Amino acid sequence: MNVIIIPAYQPDNKLNQLVNELLALHFQQIVVIDDGSSVEHQPLFSALAARGCHVLHHAVNAGKGAAIKTGIRYASEQLSGFTGYVTCDADGQHPAPDILNVSIALDANPAALILGTRDFSQKNVPAKSRLGNRFSSFYFKATTGMTCLDTQTGLRGIPAAMTGLALAIPGNRYDYEMSFLLRVAKDGNKIMAVPITTVYLDDNISSHFRPFVDSVKIYIEPIKFALSSLLCAGVDLGLFTLLSTVLSDHIFKVVFIATVAARVVSGILNFLLNRMWSFRNKSPIQRQFLRYFALYLVQLGLSIAFVSLLAFLPIHLTVIKLFVDGLLFVGSFFIQKHWVFRKHKTSHRKS
Repeated sequence: MNVIIIPAYQPDNKLNQLVNELLALHFQQIVVIDDGSSVEHQPLFSALAARGCHVLHHAVNAGKGAAIKTGIRYASEQLSGFTGYVTCDADGQHPAPDILNVSIALDANPAALILGTRDFSQKNVPAKSRLGNRFSSFYFKATTGMTCLDTQTGLRGIPAAMTGLALAIPGNRYDYEMSFLLRVAKDGNKIMAVPITTVYLDDNISSHFRPFVDSVKIYIEPIKFALSSLLCAGVDLGLFTLLSTVLSDHIFKVVFIATVAARVVSGILNFLLNRMWSFRNKSPIQRQFLRYFALYLVQLGLSIAFVSLLAFLPIHLTVIKLFVDGLLFVGSFFIQKHWVFRKHKTSHRKS
C-alpha cells in the first residue's frame, strides 16, 4: 500500500470520516498535514494521531503545495515499503474507494503519475469549476501537447521515483499542483487517468481556493507575458507620438523614422522583459535574441498577410487586425516559452 498524504486546513468531521474509511481499507501509512489550523481544530488532529496517523503541523498556513511537500518529505525520510504517495483532499470530495483505485493504479504503474479524473459534464458540477477546468485543460494542451481532462484534481498518485522532482517544484499554494503536472509532462513522464466520482458538496463552498489570487499564481507566466506586451505597446505608441510631434520633415519620412524607432525600442524592451521577468531565463542572450528577432519578423509578415487576405470581409480593417494579432499573440506566447526562452531539463533524484 502507498502512503496517503492529506493536507488539511480548518478541517471538519469529514476528515475524520475519511480516515475511518481509509483505515477500514487497510491503509496503514496516513500522513495528515495540519496547515496552520486554528486551536479549536487541534483536538481532531490529536485524535487522528492517537489512532496511528502521522500528523505534522505548520505553525502558520503555508498553502496546499507546501503541505504536500511537507508530507512527501516526511514520508520519504521516515517511512518505507511503499510505491509512492497518494494525495487527497480533506473536505470529503475524494471518497475512499476512489483513493484505493488510484493507489492500485500506482502500484501497477510505479513510474507513472496517476490522476483521479472527474467527469465535468455532469450536472452537479458548478459552472465556475467547469469553466476553470476547460481553460486549464486548454492551457495544459497548448503548453505540453498532451490531453488532460482534469488538471485540477487533488487526487493523485505520485511515484516514489518522482520524490526529488516533487520537492523541487516551486510554489506553495494551488499553483504547485499545476506546476508539478506541467513539469511531469514536459519531462516525458507517463500520465495516467483513473475515473473517479465527481463530488461537489454545497457548490464546493468548503474549498479554500481563492479564485483571483490563486488563479494569478497558477497562470503567472501568461499574465506576465500579457502585461509585458501591453507595456511595450504603450511605449511603442508613446514614442511614436513623441517623435512624430517633434520631428519636422516630409510626412512620410517623419512617420517612417518614428515608426521604426518606436518599434525597435519597444521590441528590445519586450525581449528583455520576457527574458528577465515573464520567462525568467538567463541562458545565452545572443541565441535568444536571434530567435526572438526571427519570430518578430515572421509574426509581422503573417500579420500583414492575413489582414490583407481577410480584407474582403465587410469588417473594418482595424477589427480584422485586432483579431489576427490576437491569434498571433497567443501563438507568440507558446513559441517564446518553448523555443525562444526554452528552459533545459534538470534531473531530480529521489531524496
